[in-house]
Amino acid sequence: MLAATVRVTRDLDLAEECVQDAFARALRSWPAGGVPDRPGAWLTTVARNRALDVLRRESALRRALPLLVTEEATPGPGEDDDRLRLIFTCCHPALSREAQVALTLRLVCGLTTAEVARAFLVPEPTMAARVTRAKRKISAARIPFRVPSPDDLPERVGAVLDVIHLVFTTGHAAPVGDTLVRQDLVDAAIALARVLRLLVPHDASATALLALMLLVDARRDTRGAGGRLVLLSEQDRTRWDTRQIREGTDLLTAALRRHPPTRYAVEAALAAVHAEAPSWEATDWPQIVALYDVLRRLWPSPVVSLNRAVAVGLRDGPAAGLDALTPLLGMPELATYAYLSAVRADFLRRLGRFPEAADAYTEALALTGNDVERAFLESRLAEVR
Repeated sequence: MLAATVRVTRDLDLAEECVQDAFARALRSWPAGGVPDRPGAWLTTVARNRALDVLRRESALRRALPLLVTEEATPGPGEDDDRLRLIFTCCHPALSREAQVALTLRLVCGLTTAEVARAFLVPEPTMAARVTRAKRKISAARIPFRVPSPDDLPERVGAVLDVIHLVFTTGHAAPVGDTLVRQDLVDAAIALARVLRLLVPHDASATALLALMLLVDARRDTRGAGGRLVLLSEQDRTRWDTRQIREGTDLLTAALRRHPPTRYAVEAALAAVHAEAPSWEATDWPQIVALYDVLRRLWPSPVVSLNRAVAVGLRDGPAAGLDALTPLLGMPELATYAYLSAVRADFLRRLGRFPEAADAYTEALALTGNDVERAFLESRLAEVR
């Protein structure tokens, strides 16, 4: 709805106000007249009409009309096309990467400012100010609401891929709330990746990112059974989505045939190793460690080093895993990262060092905002105590 309304207003703040007005009108009229057959279409129409009324009152319609005619002359595939236009606007190179991601999570995915702030580990007022500044910059610089031209696409696609990936990971492991997965964010990210791949069919990274998300999302039904967190080692693999796994591996093969491995291709290969293992015990941990070594060269990141340390611990034992974690403990980037404390706690638990494990689980709990993950960590803490 927001993306469709921005096409009329060319102003993010005005579009948000018009969408809110549409919801307010629905709350007044639907109890008496009933919910329409297509509620989303009704709300979108009301929001767009409200935007046109505002533009007419401000005598700005004449200036906006040529832009609207140009946009409508080449209609796209619909809602996903509008969302893709909006995400390219949010990811314009005039904005910082932090602002790009924050705007996309706030405007494209509908996270509250508090949720976005939690994802960035900053106070809510700081994030609110960041989003406001970014919207003002879009307005002041007259950043267009459109997919870039073919000449500009190559330098713009990378930022969009990174943001879509972050939207997916935010949904796959929700940082806050009472559910482990925000399926609306996961589905939105996959839909955007499909549209983007149609736009740049020869971009190996776009193909690999879609492969990665499909392979990871194939496990969705087994990760949170009964409202609790189920570890990969305990999941029922017969319930994994074999259709998604097959599509993901086919896309990964296509991406690797066209281009040397990219960051997303290596991440997709890691997901494929897990997806193709018939059991937890049969997982090829030496191959996973080797893939993380490749990924660290392509994308040096503390989180990649943390995941590699986990794989080392599963290949060589918990003592080796702890040794691999040691260089990461003083990294400021991971100082508030709950998974570092949780991984360390698990290695200590497996070594029988229960008092140290209890301290690490307590630390992880203090850094975790998701209720399902907290319940899991609390059960582990009770176990080691």
